[in-house]
Amino acid sequence: MYKGGAYLSLQLLKKMSNKNLPDFRDTERAFRHLSDRDLSRGRLLFELLSRPWLVAIGSFFARLALFINLPIGWAIRPTVYAQFCGGEDVAESEGTIALLSTRNVKTILDYSAEGVDAEEELDMTCAEILKTVNAASQDPRHAFSVFKPSGLSHNSILEKDASKFTAQEQEAWERVVRRVRSICAATAEAGGSVLIDAEETWIQDSIDKLAEDMMSDFNRDRAVVFTTAQFYRHDRLDFIKGLAFRAKEADFIVGVKVVRGAYMEKERQRAEKYAYPSPIQVDKAATDADFNSAVEFCLDNLDRVNLFCGTHNEESNLKLCEMMMKRGISADDKRITFSQLLGMSDPITFNLASQGYNVAKYVPYGPIREAMPYLIRRAKENTSVAGQTSRELMLIQAEIARRKRQH
Repeated sequence: MYKGGAYLSLQLLKKMSNKNLPDFRDTERAFRHLSDRDLSRGRLLFELLSRPWLVAIGSFFARLALFINLPIGWAIRPTVYAQFCGGEDVAESEGTIALLSTRNVKTILDYSAEGVDAEEELDMTCAEILKTVNAASQDPRHAFSVFKPSGLSHNSILEKDASKFTAQEQEAWERVVRRVRSICAATAEAGGSVLIDAEETWIQDSIDKLAEDMMSDFNRDRAVVFTTAQFYRHDRLDFIKGLAFRAKEADFIVGVKVVRGAYMEKERQRAEKYAYPSPIQVDKAATDADFNSAVEFCLDNLDRVNLFCGTHNEESNLKLCEMMMKRGISADDKRITFSQLLGMSDPITFNLASQGYNVAKYVPYGPIREAMPYLIRRAKENTSVAGQTSRELMLIQAEIARRKRQH
């Protein structure tokens, strides 16, 4: 068990001493599923990711290799791809799905190809997402399906006000709606749930409207469709409250995934470039406050709102556990799910699961070349989130040291 606690506040350490709460310092439980070789790979990767200049150089050459069609799979597959992806297709991801299941952690298969644009490519992405819906059907090892709307639509269509569509754009939008509806309908028929991921603010309004339409159609008896709120935005707490109010009026159930978000730098740069007010919170404290308030609002409205808490933040996860205990909500209440990404925050994931909470890992998959934009984005996000990479690295190092002492 990790005793250093250098990255955790004294208040957080005190909370984790409560036997009724999960202890995210328990590295033995966290990394039990990983071999010594897996841990060594993780240590090397997070050591590299802790150097932003190295990530920038690596990202540049990875993009260059993709552009000139260099064979890079030999270098990527055993390293960053093995850390963060389940496999090249659903079948190849089976080993990861099975391994997570042995630890009472469910899977969210996430087709990680990004940047597609042609209509046939958008249709292919839709077909691949439907495969994940089918894989999850009647398989209790799966928790949700998921998709990014930009994988089913041209960004220019999502960005434009529907009332200003040309006839050609209207036809394109109708194809987008059909793709989304086919996924939601298949998910409902399979008895599952699907997450609609959030994206940049300039295309998010269209996504919000589309997600709410799908919730209104499919969430009458239970939460099939989940929308996503990114709390680096200062308007998302009001957004969730407004959505819950409209759901009550129209008699449907809200599914909401709460995250802090991943597009802050891009958002700030665009707001400055086009001289409009930044949609970003004034500071991290404001982000944290709205995130926690949203979680509390969801718990206080569980009759109308189902909560998916997607965060790698130790304090946020513990706070949700505390809120549930305070309200007498059981750890395994089906209306509440905790989630982290594959290859990250295992001390959170597996220690939550050990105490009976509903926990799921995002398991990205896809051909290596198609997954590269996702992997580059993941590397950059790790360097931009304060303390994330150092926490991952310290806990892996602690477990390696613990195993050496045992030997």
